[in-house]
Amino acid sequence: MPDALLLLSFGGPEQPDDVMPFLENVTRGRGVPRARLEAVAEHYMHFGGVSPINELNRQIITAVEAQLRSAAIDLPVYFGNRNWHPMIEDTVAQMRDDGVRSALVFPTSAWGGYSGCRQYHEDIARARSAVGPNAPQLVKLRQYYDHPLLVASFADAVGAAVAELPADRRNGARLVFTAHSVPIAADAAAGPPEDGGNLYSRQVAEAARLVAAAAGFESHDLVWQSRSGPPQVPWLDPDICDHLEALAADGTDAVVVCPVGFVSDHLEVVWDLDTEASEKAAELGIAFARAGTPGTDPRFAELVIDLIAEQRGDIPVQRLGIEPSYGVGRDGVSCRTGCCAR
Repeated sequence: MPDALLLLSFGGPEQPDDVMPFLENVTRGRGVPRARLEAVAEHYMHFGGVSPINELNRQIITAVEAQLRSAAIDLPVYFGNRNWHPMIEDTVAQMRDDGVRSALVFPTSAWGGYSGCRQYHEDIARARSAVGPNAPQLVKLRQYYDHPLLVASFADAVGAAVAELPADRRNGARLVFTAHSVPIAADAAAGPPEDGGNLYSRQVAEAARLVAAAAGFESHDLVWQSRSGPPQVPWLDPDICDHLEALAADGTDAVVVCPVGFVSDHLEVVWDLDTEASEKAAELGIAFARAGTPGTDPRFAELVIDLIAEQRGDIPVQRLGIEPSYGVGRDGVSCRTGCCAR
């Protein structure tokens, strides 16, 4: 049985002086030009040099701790990040010092794919290697893109967003789902080779289908956001802003945008959607409402408890989707050989 739970996330700056060192961590080894980092840094400076992600993760942890107490599960909860403090290496060292021998790892990504899943396994391996032979065993919980509580939370958020639109535009509003774009080649490599690849985009499409149906929409669009990297490298598209232009050309005058690919309202939501996409919609004369993310919904903490209970064998696996969700089981093997190669 595990001794603890580790919430593992991406990380983000919490003051202006953190911004460039954080971005350098995110892009290390990728040869990203300094000018590009400075341009992205301006997005953070628009919000005082602070990303919301760490504080939102602390709120999730507080809610999970309350749910653990309610369920009489004695698991201390730790917090570690890939790119900024608290760094996972430091957190795992603290866990070792606290006597933790084994822990479950909840990632703030619901998805398969390299950045959504495999990179978290790499984070875990790197941290355990840094801590040494007495590092606790760490088992990543499964991909949860289609968990019923996640779907219900997003569906309710879509309904709330519809209510924010002008009354005379609600009936014709187009539902548009977004997720973080990735290079097409990376998506093609996502998933075990025998599963055919494209696991990330398939899971996103399935999550969008489930949420749309739960929210009462007969049709919807799936687009992408937050792409980076050299322009000659093809990424999943269309981009949200390009899609808004296409919708306007077709006469659409209202949209509800649901960031189904994101757990929390971190910077890529509040900048790319609440700032850039919202401004583009206003320019085009489109009424715009953005659905909330599930991280602050009490059901999200319940989802974490469900994943723990699944791993312990206390409840059946809670799933709605038809696409795979790797990592189910209690044997500590969360991915197949060759899965989600970069």
